[in-house]
Amino acid sequence: MYIDVVDAAGGLRFPAEVMGWPTEAAPAAPVPLAVLSHGNGGSYQIYRALCQALVAAGWVVAAFDHPGNNRKDDRLKGTLQNLEDRPRHVGLVISEVLARLPIDTDRIAVIGHSLGAYTALAVAGGQAHARSGEAVAPAHDPRVKALVLLAPAAFFFVAPDALRAVDLPILLMEAEHDDITPLSQGEIIRHGVADARRVDSRLVPGAGHFSFITPFPKALVKPAFPPSQDPPGFDREAFHRRYPQDIVAWLNQALPPSA
Repeated sequence: MYIDVVDAAGGLRFPAEVMGWPTEAAPAAPVPLAVLSHGNGGSYQIYRALCQALVAAGWVVAAFDHPGNNRKDDRLKGTLQNLEDRPRHVGLVISEVLARLPIDTDRIAVIGHSLGAYTALAVAGGQAHARSGEAVAPAHDPRVKALVLLAPAAFFFVAPDALRAVDLPILLMEAEHDDITPLSQGEIIRHGVADARRVDSRLVPGAGHFSFITPFPKALVKPAFPPSQDPPGFDREAFHRRYPQDIVAWLNQALPPSA
């Protein structure tokens, strides 16, 4: 199912895909919601294995291509506007889904990869600063109850107390050989959030920055296409047979169904 999301402040509309909603009959109880935020210049469609695993486990997944920062339209890359639009658009998507579907409001999570993880942290109350030093307009959405951060871009939160308002369960998955968002980014998160004990940190041995993306068809796996590449010896196919299930298991533990 696709929904139309209106950004009145930005003067635009964009589509979001809502996956996992039963088409024949309404569920007996409200269902959990995960919103996916893709990386810089990417697309939600390259995380299909993760989305499919969530849907199979009973989660509704809302995903969209960030306007102005996706594979077809990247005109806002590196701008303050992009840093402000991304988390605000996640909030708009949540509002649109809640207006249409009976969602369990105690079980709303945001999953983000790379710049998508920045987006998730901003939604959870992080006060970001652009590389120019300008403060990013806050976009805290208290409806979000948990985060999954994959190879996070956290350098926007190096200012003192930038993440102090982030106080919710976090699954932090880092790639051992990430040369884009190195392991120091995870340290920013662990040292910055309100309670480091709420961060479940997991290092993926041998992985690179793009290893969290669903494997591409063999015809697209080539050095000229960096998202298809992994460090030598890393088996992305094998990793994707287990890591989506790890995320599902963590979310169900962090945000368990109501009794």
